[in-house]
Amino acid sequence: MVGLVLLSGSTVALAQSARDSINVVGSSTVYPFTTTVAEQFGRGGKFKTPKVEATGTGGGIKLFCNGVGPQFPDIANASRRMNANEFAACQKNGVKDIVEVKVGYDGILLAQSKAGATLAPTRKDVYLALAKNVPDPANPMNLIPNPYVTWKDVNKSLPAVKIEVLGPPPTSGTRDSFVELYMEAGCRTFAWLNGLRAQDEPRFKRACDTVREDGSYVEAGENDNLIVQKLSANKDAVGVFGYSFLEENLDKLKGAVVDGVSPTYETVSSGKYPASRPLFIYVKKQHINVIPGIAEFVAEYTSEKALGEEGYLADKGLVPPLKSEIGKIRDDAKTMKPLKL
Repeated sequence: MVGLVLLSGSTVALAQSARDSINVVGSSTVYPFTTTVAEQFGRGGKFKTPKVEATGTGGGIKLFCNGVGPQFPDIANASRRMNANEFAACQKNGVKDIVEVKVGYDGILLAQSKAGATLAPTRKDVYLALAKNVPDPANPMNLIPNPYVTWKDVNKSLPAVKIEVLGPPPTSGTRDSFVELYMEAGCRTFAWLNGLRAQDEPRFKRACDTVREDGSYVEAGENDNLIVQKLSANKDAVGVFGYSFLEENLDKLKGAVVDGVSPTYETVSSGKYPASRPLFIYVKKQHINVIPGIAEFVAEYTSEKALGEEGYLADKGLVPPLKSEIGKIRDDAKTMKPLKL
């Protein structure tokens, strides 16, 4: 009975001090899509336009999981799925009912200025270009500090231009996806390193995930537009970001062919592009009916006019969910089905 009284009191306190608009944090990749939905939602006139901030996936989920109450965000954008440690942190801090909504797909691209030499690497090439330590060509069972200066040093079929990759920092979900989809995939082409996954995962992670720090990889922050500007100014540099940013900047940039596959709407949506990934929003169910408009905002986000193949988010470069999964996504969003990990 005491527990019920305390719970009731905390709910009343939350309601009394609640904000009058939705607060969203998280992924810079998902940011433009959520911002578009927020603006459309605000124009409806019934609720205030939600506040959306780009803090990076990891940073956003941490803020989201810090607790329940108006001082904490209601929704987190994420360019990867919430992991078990993050979910546990949410639970520990009282964020018990988390609703996961898949909002579409994106591809992690290597993009260049249209004026640059055409780059068509494999993911093995990307790993060898950017890992801090790589297999010794003379003895592949040993790792040595990365000696490669140009892409041609990595693979003779690639152009003789300096390796200079502009990408997101460790707090970004795009960085997490890049490490998984490029670095680890390339690393696993070496049989002994692939075997480490089962034998000694921490060692595997150190060998495959650690990015070189000698200037060949430059952390360009969470601002993908800044990367676009830098690529336009440096024709030899390569940028790492989501498909939607290439779609918005096709007048300036081109996407590198990876493992023989070009980044297009069709290859990303079908999964043929080797670095495709799902995108999510996470909703704090405990804030529904306390912060105005959360359920209605999620309904707008998952509506046909937003998330359909001809929806306004597709115009922004989002690859919408597959027809085979959109029904379940909408049902789970409508019922606010809690996530289980």
